[in-house]
Amino acid sequence: MQRLEPPDSHYLSAAIGWVELGNMPEAKLELERLSPAARNHPDALEVWWVIFAEEKDWSRGLTVASTLLEANPQNPTGWLHRAYALRRVKEGGVKAAWEALLPAFEKFPKESTIPYNLSCYACQLGQLEEARTWLQRAVKAGGIETIKSMALRDADLKPLWDEIKGI
Repeated sequence: MQRLEPPDSHYLSAAIGWVELGNMPEAKLELERLSPAARNHPDALEVWWVIFAEEKDWSRGLTVASTLLEANPQNPTGWLHRAYALRRVKEGGVKAAWEALLPAFEKFPKESTIPYNLSCYACQLGQLEEARTWLQRAVKAGGIETIKSMALRDADLKPLWDEIKGI
């Protein structure tokens, strides 16, 4: 993917700075300064996603995540963001998130967040055996300590906490 050139790169950097400071309105103002050609750049879309996620504007987050996925299907973040937003929009839900993320596992088998999130979704759907399988895949990709630590703080996996403590 081509890098943004000044002044767009400066606007994007400023937007990222505002996001890091927790000032989403200022971050939006910087992103709105981007040239029309730069507005759908994956880096700009990623910042928009973070803003909408912070604001819990899942409808707009879903739109941005879908655009990010179209712009760069070889990057797992679009897949992950789309599923995350789908879970939270009114017309979505856990099953919709599951179905949206499932194809990404074959594309990115070494990305631990994908099987981890699939484990969360399966657990929330009451498919505990499926959740265990996906959690094992996440451990294989991300390492036992990292995944165990995340899982024991994740309410989505609460039905499996006793088992997770033992691994």
